[in-house]
Amino acid sequence: MDINFLAVGRLKGPEQELCDRYITRIGLMGRQLGIGKCKLSVINEGRGNTLKARKKIESDELLTKVSDKAVLIALDERGKSLDSQKFSKLLADIRDRGAPDLVFALGGPDGHGEALLQKAQIKLSLSHMTMPHGLARAVLVEQVYRALTILANHPYHRD
Repeated sequence: MDINFLAVGRLKGPEQELCDRYITRIGLMGRQLGIGKCKLSVINEGRGNTLKARKKIESDELLTKVSDKAVLIALDERGKSLDSQKFSKLLADIRDRGAPDLVFALGGPDGHGEALLQKAQIKLSLSHMTMPHGLARAVLVEQVYRALTILANHPYHRD
């Protein structure tokens, strides 16, 4: 199973460095767990005149990068919150069902458009608190790495 992070908006600086570091770690850790490629793809923020138009433009573009066979997880403030153990079990269950791709979609400042939310099999919230999108992206990538270390019984995660 390949893991793809699809995000709206470019990052620079420490948040991007953290994402790069954990994506590399996911690639190394994932091999022993049946995880193939791991990558981050970024699109530009939508240029629509209204909130609804921007969300639609971004969601439509993100959806062009999601295969029909992929499991799509949309990051959404109204989504389900999981602890690290339950998140690792979710990833293992998706992998064990034979999904070829796992896609995490991170929207822009306005969130996701309706089409993407409807296509997503899972809606996930990282926190009830609001955080900058760059930080949310880094947290998500780190949590995927943490989930893999839990599955591998690696000491990175401590209860």
